[in-house]
Amino acid sequence: MQAPAPTPDASPTGGARGRTALAALAGLLAAAVALGVAELIAGVVGVASSPVIAVGDAAITLTPEPVKAFAIRTFGENDKIALVVGTLVIIAVYALVVGVVGLRNRRLGALGIALFGLVGAVAAVTRPAGGPLDMLPSLLGAGGGVLALFALLAPLAVAPRTVASPSGVAPSEGEAAHADQRVVERLREVLGSGDRKGAALDRRRFFLTSGVAIGAAAVTGGGGRLLQRRFDIAGDRAALDLPTPTSRAAALPAGADLAADVDGLTPLFTDNREFYRVDTAISVPRIRPADYRLEMAGMFDSPRSYTLAELFERDDIIERDITLTCVSNEVGGGLAGTARWIGVPLGALLEENGIRSGSDQLLCRSEDGMTIGAPTRNALEVEDAMLAFGMNGEPLPVEHGFPVRMLIPGLYGYVSACKWLVRIEATTFDAVDAYWTERDWAAEGPIKIASRIDTPAPLREFPAGRRAIAGVAWAQTRGIAKVEVRVDEEDWAEAELSPEVDADLWRQWVLPYDFPAGRHSITVRATGADGEVQTEDRAAPFPAGSSGWHSIQVVAG
Repeated sequence: MQAPAPTPDASPTGGARGRTALAALAGLLAAAVALGVAELIAGVVGVASSPVIAVGDAAITLTPEPVKAFAIRTFGENDKIALVVGTLVIIAVYALVVGVVGLRNRRLGALGIALFGLVGAVAAVTRPAGGPLDMLPSLLGAGGGVLALFALLAPLAVAPRTVASPSGVAPSEGEAAHADQRVVERLREVLGSGDRKGAALDRRRFFLTSGVAIGAAAVTGGGGRLLQRRFDIAGDRAALDLPTPTSRAAALPAGADLAADVDGLTPLFTDNREFYRVDTAISVPRIRPADYRLEMAGMFDSPRSYTLAELFERDDIIERDITLTCVSNEVGGGLAGTARWIGVPLGALLEENGIRSGSDQLLCRSEDGMTIGAPTRNALEVEDAMLAFGMNGEPLPVEHGFPVRMLIPGLYGYVSACKWLVRIEATTFDAVDAYWTERDWAAEGPIKIASRIDTPAPLREFPAGRRAIAGVAWAQTRGIAKVEVRVDEEDWAEAELSPEVDADLWRQWVLPYDFPAGRHSITVRATGADGEVQTEDRAAPFPAGSSGWHSIQVVAG
């Protein structure tokens, strides 16, 4: 018996491996269509409802603290980009498997994509700020993905043409069954490459369908991105005029910033674009100024809410220079920065709402549902604690909490610096745990005295001879009184400090030193204005902040 000739536009399969590879590609393209449709729907519902963002947010919540700390150490402020890329890689691998499974069983392939949609929907709706509509992008995206998968797999399983009986007489039912089996077996022998179903492979149709899928993914995904621009608030932010503070920041003395004369030294103030950012928001909340409301709740005698305009119109607006530090900062790390902030005194706001003496925690809630637990005592007693809406002369950048965030000098950000602040509940630590304390971080988080070497750079060779050793030191609310540097095993030498301005502002330090040729060890330690000497004992950031002397190795040539 002669094998049937292939139909037009069809060619014999290149083997089971080739068919499997194309099925895997079909799964990947179906996932792209699913994500594109999801992005399109997210452009209507809201950016945070996108399955990639929702799943990424859920991953952050479920990730153990040691893994989070590793991510911050490894990727720094790019940790969220790394998470999104990792999520997409996992989706891609999953899609490849779904495509291969779908080739063998369409129902299982459809179930695989449906499961992907369900995971995205659950992640979106269970976010602290999630709602029923947030499920739509993942569910509708999964529906589009299933349709795309079926269309892409169809050309990979075209049934073989019917083979007539050699005599031209219709065989009996039993003979037909045996004949069909013999045809399949003979096709396998002659073609030598059919899959277990004996199907032919229509490559032309597959690649045409693939082109349509790519176009659909591009159009829906691109359309979704365009629609999501309607949530952009850059224009609203740019149109804001900050109010004039009634209490200005302390004047800076001449020569206050030593970075002008020392290459590599951190500037006294950190540019907004360079300011560190550590939070859990993959997609930052976008709040229009006209829609903003700050709600006071809980243990207040007369709680009320405030619009942004009402905060701007107050007569007690302050301007302060404050250094912020992240609890995740390693010894010598860069998760610290200084800005000139404008806002409303936090203590005055709490008192005018009649905060009760029994409250020892302020449960601060972000627009995206994130909670930060701040000690009430610090909020009331630290003079420069504020609700900030200005940063270095402009409205807060969106990434740093626009339109309003909280700042309490002397406390790490995880207990004091709630961004996108929309609610302050006066409560107690016994009554409720905030996000980070639920994950076993210390409840109150006072900043530890710290110092850092900025220059010379570690393990980078420089010419032997006189060179400045320089860096920064901080001990917010207490101030820095002295910084000492030790080179190799020599005695500690006291460095020159930048002029003292405010206890909440870090101080730069510089020590000129004559380096002989060779390898050297440099160590720094600081002493606070209260007499506390920075401890040598090393501690990791978790659970209450890092400690220890910063030490580097350098090479003089």
